[in-house]
Amino acid sequence: MEAYTSFAQVYDLFQDNVPYEEWAAYLTALLKEYGAEDGLVLDLGCGTGSMTQLLAKAGYDMIGADNSEEMLEIAMEKRAAAGLDILYLLQDMREFELYGTVRAVVSICDSMNYILDPDDLVQVFRLVNNYLDPGGVFIFDLNTEYKYRTLMGENTFAEDRQESSFIWQNYYDEQERINEYDLTLFIREGELYRKFEETHFQRCYLLKEIKEAAQAAGLEFVTAYDAFTRDPVRSDSERIYVVLREHGKTEKGR
Repeated sequence: MEAYTSFAQVYDLFQDNVPYEEWAAYLTALLKEYGAEDGLVLDLGCGTGSMTQLLAKAGYDMIGADNSEEMLEIAMEKRAAAGLDILYLLQDMREFELYGTVRAVVSICDSMNYILDPDDLVQVFRLVNNYLDPGGVFIFDLNTEYKYRTLMGENTFAEDRQESSFIWQNYYDEQERINEYDLTLFIREGELYRKFEETHFQRCYLLKEIKEAAQAAGLEFVTAYDAFTRDPVRSDSERIYVVLREHGKTEKGR
């Protein structure tokens, strides 16, 4: 899962087309709808902390966890500039540990797609279930098979900025349902540009596989939406949001 090393330097630059405020409003509405109106929330795979900060500003006590030291360094710089009280943890989501339970866990920007092994996905779900309050919710998004196969496919994407540029060469293996993208980055250093290369892999999970993994981990499947709507998942959904709920602690009297 090693990724976002060199790219961390320019991640926010190339994400400036993402409407984080709108995403945060949607995510906050889901959290409140499913009972997490306040309290501790873990942002799993928080990256540079853009969503973490917005949820903190919405009144949640935020923890952010990510396995990229470079991304977290940027997140902490942004935290200091905003004067927010956010705890950031350098942890792999397959092995994360908290001091206690949280009201909710969120994970956006297809972080779950970076879990390549289905058994690891079950392990992530088990940990989430373990660290959720009784009845707590886990809300995350996923890139879909339609997006990988139809929109990304075997295509090349490029973007040129004054500070940096990138070339993204994409390959999707429909049989294995693994998406590979090779990033070539040119990051400005003074009057010159330094070249960096990274390769990222993501797995396409079908909704039935998510339900099976949730059941294996002890989580309750609640619903799934076509992203940023309350509509059911469609065959041409590009991104979906999944809502799972902690299961088991209430019965034990916790």
